[in-house]
Amino acid sequence: MTPSSTLASSIADVVDIELLRGERAPEGAAPDLLIEIPHGATRTADFTSVASRMESPLPDGLADFFHVNTDAGAPELALATARRFLALDPSRSVVLLRCRIPRTFMDCNRRIDASAEDFKAGKVTPGLMPWVTAPADRALLRARYEAYVGAVRSAVAATMPSGAMLMLHTYAPRDVDVQVDEHIVTSLRRAYQPEVEPTWPLRPEIDLIGRDLGGVSHLPSAVADSLRSGMAAAGVTVGDGATYPLHPSTLAWDHATAWPGRTLCMEVRRDLVADPFDPFTEMRIGEAKVARLAGPLAEALRRWW
Repeated sequence: MTPSSTLASSIADVVDIELLRGERAPEGAAPDLLIEIPHGATRTADFTSVASRMESPLPDGLADFFHVNTDAGAPELALATARRFLALDPSRSVVLLRCRIPRTFMDCNRRIDASAEDFKAGKVTPGLMPWVTAPADRALLRARYEAYVGAVRSAVAATMPSGAMLMLHTYAPRDVDVQVDEHIVTSLRRAYQPEVEPTWPLRPEIDLIGRDLGGVSHLPSAVADSLRSGMAAAGVTVGDGATYPLHPSTLAWDHATAWPGRTLCMEVRRDLVADPFDPFTEMRIGEAKVARLAGPLAEALRRWW
């Protein structure tokens, strides 16, 4: 069996998988680059298709939390980066994995069995949201989670050890500190009032998530340095774990520790890709904004070879 044939296929409502090959990429060769978008359910339809199946009583207006909390722009930036990467080196291939499970219900970058204390220590939202209470809902989401994680494992196995992995996220411009509970929508609407939103801390335009709780960096230094240099030329600043640590409650931790120097996890501020940034709607993603970031990112990713 050729390496690329071990890739899982797309699964409706779970994961979109796309393999892109450069013009000179060997047929059947292992992918050189895996780009995972764990929070890729960014369309309102992604939310409503799951919400309509839930037996659990959901908070009113939960779609507002969906839009605030999902990684708008990450799928578009991933695709643009992959295409730019292949234009720079047509002998390579890239596999894209986009999760279609809304993290409003189940976060596919989490250890589902981690404790609430683990998630708080990692400054991350929980894996299974507290409003998912019906056993049938939990079973449905758990099954989709396992299917997604299995697809990622297959892609990682096909890509490593000679390839590399980018875990791509976007986050809201400001660090809005609200409790994730049944009052989440009310809390968010209050936090985003025009007179309140500017009081929250502004996040880095890009943040590389590679430092663990002890401050040890798991970033590939040459790639990170190239990214900082390239983004600086584009007028974009790059932080080093300023927002939250690389934490064992996340599956990103598994990839980074299993493949030292072969993974990069990063956050991009949504106002850098959204046109405009609007927290409570399905955002329009600006093509020019995405292109501005995709070029330096693709250039940096080449440093692995």
